[in-house]
Amino acid sequence: MHSLAGQVFLLQLAVVMLLVAATLVALVVQARSDVMADARQRTLTTAQTFANSPGTVAALNSANPSAVLQPYAEAARKAAGVDAIIVYGLNGLTLTHSDPHQIGKHVIGPYAKAATGKPFTSTFKGSLGLSVISAVPVRGPDGSVVAIVSVPVTVETVQHRVNRQLPVLFGGAAAALVVAAGGSGLVSRRLRRQTHGLGAIEMTRMYEHHDAVLHAVREGVLIVGGDGRLLLANDEARRLLDLPADADGRHITELRLEDDLARLLASDLPATDEVHLAGDRLLAVNKRLTAPHGPVGSVVTLRDTTELRALSGRAEVARERLTLLYDAGLRIGTTLDVKRTAEELAEVAVPRFADIVTVELLEPVLRGEETPGATAVTELRRSAVAGLDADDPLPHVGELIRFVPAHPVAVAMTEGRPVLIEDLSGSDGWRAQHPEHAGRILDHGVHSLLVVPLRARGVVLGVVDFRRARGSPPFEEEDASLAEELAARAAVCIDNARRYTREHAMAVTLQHSLLPRGLPEQSALDVAYRYLPAQAGVGGDWFDVIPLSGTRVALVVGDVVGHGLHAAATMGRLRTAVHNFAVLDMPVEELLGRLDELVAQIDAEEAPTAEHGQGMITGATCQYAVYDPTSGQLVLATAGHPGPAVVRPDGAVDFPQLPVSPPLGLGAGLPVETVELTVPAGSRLVLYTDGLIEDRTRDLDAGLQALRDALTGADRTPEDTCTAVMQVMLSDRPRDDIALLVARTCRLGPAQMAEWDVPRDPAAVAPVRTACARRLTEWGLEQVSFTAELILSELITNAIRYGTEPIAVRLLRTVPISGPAAGTLIFEVSDGSSTSPRLRRAKVTDEGGRGLFLVAQLAERWGTRYTPTGKVIWAEQSLRHGAPPDTEGLGEILLGQWDDTAL
Repeated sequence: MHSLAGQVFLLQLAVVMLLVAATLVALVVQARSDVMADARQRTLTTAQTFANSPGTVAALNSANPSAVLQPYAEAARKAAGVDAIIVYGLNGLTLTHSDPHQIGKHVIGPYAKAATGKPFTSTFKGSLGLSVISAVPVRGPDGSVVAIVSVPVTVETVQHRVNRQLPVLFGGAAAALVVAAGGSGLVSRRLRRQTHGLGAIEMTRMYEHHDAVLHAVREGVLIVGGDGRLLLANDEARRLLDLPADADGRHITELRLEDDLARLLASDLPATDEVHLAGDRLLAVNKRLTAPHGPVGSVVTLRDTTELRALSGRAEVARERLTLLYDAGLRIGTTLDVKRTAEELAEVAVPRFADIVTVELLEPVLRGEETPGATAVTELRRSAVAGLDADDPLPHVGELIRFVPAHPVAVAMTEGRPVLIEDLSGSDGWRAQHPEHAGRILDHGVHSLLVVPLRARGVVLGVVDFRRARGSPPFEEEDASLAEELAARAAVCIDNARRYTREHAMAVTLQHSLLPRGLPEQSALDVAYRYLPAQAGVGGDWFDVIPLSGTRVALVVGDVVGHGLHAAATMGRLRTAVHNFAVLDMPVEELLGRLDELVAQIDAEEAPTAEHGQGMITGATCQYAVYDPTSGQLVLATAGHPGPAVVRPDGAVDFPQLPVSPPLGLGAGLPVETVELTVPAGSRLVLYTDGLIEDRTRDLDAGLQALRDALTGADRTPEDTCTAVMQVMLSDRPRDDIALLVARTCRLGPAQMAEWDVPRDPAAVAPVRTACARRLTEWGLEQVSFTAELILSELITNAIRYGTEPIAVRLLRTVPISGPAAGTLIFEVSDGSSTSPRLRRAKVTDEGGRGLFLVAQLAERWGTRYTPTGKVIWAEQSLRHGAPPDTEGLGEILLGQWDDTAL
């Protein structure tokens, strides 16, 4: 309704409604007036007719006038359609009435005028209510008034007659309104088509600005009719075509235009950016036909392209350069490899910018090292070539080139700016590098050179050489800016790759220094391992094999989330912590609990120093297992790490169910649950990180099933097992580090162990010592008997003096699985006390306190570990080369405990 047609429709409809309403009111008023007049006329006529009836006077003179006149009055009332015919005597008594109860009653009313002989009509409220009443006198034979006849018609009856006419009036008004609305709608519809639905303001604005816009536009506009006559031309069109002042209305062929342009304008063919000559101008002509959306004809726009033609060449060159820069942004730097980035720079510039492109880089850049501060270094290694034929005389990739100071490459490196040589044949500095090769290069058609230094963060990394050969124009100054932009983008990518190479090398070096460099000597497990870093960079996976006291061995596998130096450094800290905790002979659950506290402490320390105020949470998982070859018992626990696999001697594979524990740092002080398994000798324990079983090409269940299939099989060495698993599980480009540890279990037989229970009596030391010497003789170790008896005596004496019962002694002889060592002799003395002995230097006046000192001097290692019922003091004596320990200086050591002056 905002359009002009809608507003006109509303206005017409409103006017019609007002007219219909006024007419309807007038008709209702007129109908009421006509009905009232009819009522007055009818009552007066009826009253006169009844009063002048011949029998009326005779009935009045009869004995009972009411009985005679009442039937006649009712009949006359019904015939006349009035409400009553009332006859009154001069005395005011009612003789006839439509209501019989009113007969004989006095009537009150304005009937004095009728009594005088003058009839009248008026409106009066009588016994029938508000009525129109006509009163006529009845005259006797002598002309005197003998009675009065009154005929009333109630206003209600009059209104009822009017109401019967109202439906007809309203129906006629509605029909008139519908017809008028329809006519207004038709008019508005046509008006809307004519005005295209525009509003009044829009039409006003359109017509106000029509001429201004039409004549101010910088393109020529022509409107040509279907008969080829010019209907409209703006000022620009008149200027471009040099039209006469009276051109409007004339045929196109009469306007003295060029023949081809006139034929196009007069035809019914469309055109898009067709170039035509108009005088000394080149016009781009666009023509569109107005049919079928308008009257037959066409609209033509004219654009002067004389200057644009001169700029189109440069615009096309600029477009190609922008496209080249866009492609360079997509294609350069797709990898973090320095040489590959240099190759991408050369490939993107050939052949769209140059025919031959070479990239020379400094040696430190290729190694990922920092470049020298001075830019006068002119010894570069060619790293990438594009567009070079096999027979071209230019040095190929990998060659080290030492440029003379006058060479354009040396100048670019020294001054840090592009060097442009339009004609190589006239460049003495370029020829001075290698005159013979220079001639061959010119013979191959290379004629122009542009050298641009590769600068990033204010440091020159190398240069890129753009060459053009025959068939290509020489380089210009404008080409230098494009080459600088290409070189700048490539230099940033090369610098990023260099820094990544350096960081990756540092991380690899750090990781290699933190990971185990070899497997320790031990007699409980035959171990093999594999470690494979991810393609994305160095990660935080680690593994360890840690010998413990009593021939026990700890197996550790862990994973620090993420890659890079932070993950490698965190891995080193956790691995060192595990070593330290393991040396203390901590139970499995306590060790993981301490490790969880350590990771939480690391997170707390790093939170305030993290970038942007956000702490870097150290995500790490760990699995720790301790195997005891004397009992075949395996105690293990895990903190968010995948559980191990156990391969039975028959080749069956089991995945033991472990209690679920959160990753390290998230335990929040919760206790760690452990699992104890009895593993048969010859079983293989397989510990691994999640990178082995998780991959984007398979889910976790599929990875575990593949691992089960790879492990299934008997009579495999740990080394063969590692090889088979890596062949099956390894993907082409692993996204995460992979650590695999396979350990085959061994058991100490009864012949390698000796145990004795010792009562808490000093006299019991000698029998145990004798039994020990006898067992050493059975083992063929008589040469170490003296030292062994001395160590064992001191340990038993210490337990008897300071410990509590029960006291037991265990002697173990171990033989390493591999290596030249002859094994180890282990002494273990257990008691029920939890008091830990400590090594100290006895005072001069002390009678004791030198036993542990002797043990420490004679044994290779010694220590204490706690058990649920007490403690075990242990000592190890190496049997390397089968020679007894050096005891020659033992006397001097013992005598050195006393001061000669004190003695």
